[in-house]
Amino acid sequence: MSNGSTQYQKLENRLLLLSWLNSLLGYEKNRELLEDMKQAEEGFDAQGRSHIYYRLISRGSKLKISADDLARYDDNIRAHLAVINARRTQPITLRYFQYLAALYTEIVLDRLFNHKAQLLADLNAFVCQRNAKKLPGEPQDEPFTEADLTKLAYWMATGSGKTLILHLNYYQFLHYNKEPLDNILLVTPNEGLSEQHLAELAASGIPARRFDLNHGGLWRDSKHTVQVIEITKLVEEKRGGGVSVPVEAFEGRNLIFVDEGHKGSGGEAWRKYRDALGETGFTFEYSATFGQALSAARNDPLTAEYGKAIVFDYSYRYFYGDGYGKDFRILNLQDETDEDKTDLLLLGNLLSFYEQQRLFDEQAEVLRSYNLEKPLWVFVGSTVNAVYSENKQKRSDVLTVVRFLHRVLANRDWAVKGIEELLAGKSGLITPEGIDLFAGRFPYVRETGLTAGALYDDILWRVFHSPASGGLHLCDIKSAAGELGLRASGAKKYFGLIYIGDTNDFKKLVETDDTGITLEEDAIDSSLFADINHHDTPLNILIGARKFMEGWNSWRVSNMGLLNIGRREGSQIIQLFGRGVRLRGKNHSLKRSAALPGNHPPHIKLLETLNIFAVRANYMAQFRDYLEREGVETEPLVELPLPVWINEQMLRRGLVLPRPESGRDFATETILLLTPDENIRLRVDLSVKVQALESSAVGLQDARSQSGHMGTIPSETLVLVDWEQAYLDLIDYKARKGWSNLVIRPETLRVILEKVPYTLTASEAVFCPRTFTDRARLQEAVTAILRKYLDTFYRRAHERWDSQNLVYHSLDLDDPNLAFNRPSVQEKKATYIVRVPRSYSGLVIAIEKLCEDMDKLIKEENSGLPRLYFDRSIYLPLLLNRGSVLTADPPPLEESEERFIRDLRTYWEAEKDKSLAGKEIFLLRNLSRGKGVGFFEESNFYPDFILWIVDEKKQRIVFVEPHGMIHAKAYKHDEKASLWERLRELEKEVGQRSGRQDITLDSFIISATSYDDLCKRYDDGSWDRDKFAKHHILFQERNQDYDYLCKIFVSDKSHTH
Repeated sequence: MSNGSTQYQKLENRLLLLSWLNSLLGYEKNRELLEDMKQAEEGFDAQGRSHIYYRLISRGSKLKISADDLARYDDNIRAHLAVINARRTQPITLRYFQYLAALYTEIVLDRLFNHKAQLLADLNAFVCQRNAKKLPGEPQDEPFTEADLTKLAYWMATGSGKTLILHLNYYQFLHYNKEPLDNILLVTPNEGLSEQHLAELAASGIPARRFDLNHGGLWRDSKHTVQVIEITKLVEEKRGGGVSVPVEAFEGRNLIFVDEGHKGSGGEAWRKYRDALGETGFTFEYSATFGQALSAARNDPLTAEYGKAIVFDYSYRYFYGDGYGKDFRILNLQDETDEDKTDLLLLGNLLSFYEQQRLFDEQAEVLRSYNLEKPLWVFVGSTVNAVYSENKQKRSDVLTVVRFLHRVLANRDWAVKGIEELLAGKSGLITPEGIDLFAGRFPYVRETGLTAGALYDDILWRVFHSPASGGLHLCDIKSAAGELGLRASGAKKYFGLIYIGDTNDFKKLVETDDTGITLEEDAIDSSLFADINHHDTPLNILIGARKFMEGWNSWRVSNMGLLNIGRREGSQIIQLFGRGVRLRGKNHSLKRSAALPGNHPPHIKLLETLNIFAVRANYMAQFRDYLEREGVETEPLVELPLPVWINEQMLRRGLVLPRPESGRDFATETILLLTPDENIRLRVDLSVKVQALESSAVGLQDARSQSGHMGTIPSETLVLVDWEQAYLDLIDYKARKGWSNLVIRPETLRVILEKVPYTLTASEAVFCPRTFTDRARLQEAVTAILRKYLDTFYRRAHERWDSQNLVYHSLDLDDPNLAFNRPSVQEKKATYIVRVPRSYSGLVIAIEKLCEDMDKLIKEENSGLPRLYFDRSIYLPLLLNRGSVLTADPPPLEESEERFIRDLRTYWEAEKDKSLAGKEIFLLRNLSRGKGVGFFEESNFYPDFILWIVDEKKQRIVFVEPHGMIHAKAYKHDEKASLWERLRELEKEVGQRSGRQDITLDSFIISATSYDDLCKRYDDGSWDRDKFAKHHILFQERNQDYDYLCKIFVSDKSHTH
């Protein structure tokens, strides 16, 4: 390192390229970027613009990339995703972090191919600034060189979609690259993963094949075929026969994709091959374990190199923190222990697995929507062969497990006694804190009330398919090399499988063992492993070597036993761990239920938890330490019910809310046929925005222009549209929106384009296409028009239904805004569910004490449990999001929401005996979909607050929504901003229907974007403060000249029937 320093810096502290990219979006830390961006809705709107684009634009002056550039990148990402989805029956929607990874790739590749010198200068200017901020003695970062700009790396957790990012990168690189490529290679760790990649590449429309040294001559590939090869087959030069491939076979300009390159070969060896392959080309590399692999190697130059290459970090700590994947528990017997203790630990593992399996069987219907798979118990050993030598003695971790299974099946008395001890929390396996390992475990099993004997009998039946105890039969599957079936005496079906390298040595060891295991041969059955992911497989247990499972893909793993795993297997174990914690989740969200809104089936957490039981697996202790250092809890969060006090006296003041009549629902009781409506007018802007980037002393400067023809698509051009594809695209769009009651007929689409008034702004080629590319743009334009029409048509139909069915409901304790989490607690009252990391025991105790002192909980404000007191709030406490370690349901208030309540509290205290004399105000936090009062359900608009202003004669209900406005639509196209106009109409209709003329409805947008940032950007750029206020858009400012709260209350006087 520079300055003669030999201090090793961890990779996470050296992510230079990523830090520079984050700075372009206005973020200092990666966590800040991710926390902010995950608030954006996923996917693209009707005009094809991503919701993340809008959120980024709303950052105003913090954003160092122009809106036109962002729009261009956004268009590219959408276009590449469309190609990837073209052949898929279930289209992919990018998660927010996947979109960000693609966006950062766009930024780098655009500048690399079009402004390379400026990119290098900007990066090194950033390095200089970063070095200048370091303390004396801190190691300085080295500047970037051109050689550093030949690779990009992605540090992404297993299950976060590295393969999808690879496919996007393929299309992104080909989009920017203008020079011919000699080879496109995908390097994988093993053949299993190569096969997976080939299947996935085909699904994404990417031509690919296995690399063949003899492939060539007349049989040429398509221009951009990906050749897949294992890293273990790469050598410096070919010697003799075999399947090895010399690096020199790939001479020329190469595009290389590397999946977990450090796994199949040593880091130094792979680095040498990669440098040779990519000498005149470009490399993309992907790994879940960059940090662990580099920390283990402690190779400072290599760490520095990856620090300049990693373009995105969504490593496991972020993945888990966002609610993705399963929870997990790690129990590790690190020291040598006697056989009885080991067997008791394994029995606890068996009981945990049985609990999951029983829950899965008994709650199958209610769990179906969560996309959970049948549980599987997996044991992983460190060596390929089941038998190995240690201190000149034959050893077998697999035999340890097989003996245990035999003992369970053959020794009923021992098993029943062990189950009793485990359920009583008296296993004798004690944690360093002096607590029994199994204390408080097995809640679902306890609820059954069954005796240990009855549980044992049920375990035999559910897990081992056995009607009674007996012994273990080990069967050699002759048609499947390396497979040994496991079957209980008297059972007809296999319950498990041993999948190892050499079965003969292991069988010999079993023969010499005196435990009574029966050896058999099976010449009839075919491979058991091939069907292990099938929904009706009888296999519940899989025992295998690490090597055989690295390329294995399964969603079933729920319990994992690790056998004799040492430090050198660290990265591989994290890979296995990553596979085990994967979760499809409800609505394919990939998230565990605790991270999703709403109520969920009891005990579902058991099926969303990976139990890891480790025997002599020394790495697990280090892995646990690593996770805890990264802020990941290795024990499930403590869930605490936090009581809510509802001011019932306020509820007796006759407050009402507009809601549909009880039991009424637009989606379930209305069938809506899509028809042309000539009263709907559309504006769709697909104009080509051109930006030239000019380098200057201060970096890249914008020179923008916009070109586009305005009009409607001529009838003769509509003949060129693929209406069947347009219909399929619209059906897909409808499904993603959840509009199950909307019926679309294929023949209607062209009629809409011919009859409905719309204005399209697009390149002239869209209106009069001459090439296949032009026709593709025409197709895209037609789809955008139809999607926007669908949005407007459905929204208007829903609004009409609302007008006819909304009534005023009295606000009471059963209102969904005041009944949150009631089914989850014994008291059946509104309750926060607060989740705290188990390691924060002091905070857990403090919250438990607060729950016993309601007066302190409600009225005090402190940082331990951040909360806000306002005596006009209908319920208390109001929890705040202050970056605390705790989370809650409902979510705590964000900064802009907190500021609004503090401002309102101050205003009320100052004016309650002056301008507000004779009036009362009441405030209610409005929850999201399914609980709160919403408008434009299709747009998911649920204003944050409901404010009542009440006097003796009338009740005014004001919906208040603080949010950023920097890239808001023009006012006439923004249904959220103009909600107050819609409410005036609703107020009359609902008032007439209910006979309530004393109620008025109103709404305001409180702009988190300042007036100075917004005035020139909004609408036509001519709006002053008065015009904004007239249209109910206020700025969160309070001074002598402008007080947004005063304007809300003054509006009360002007709003009369």
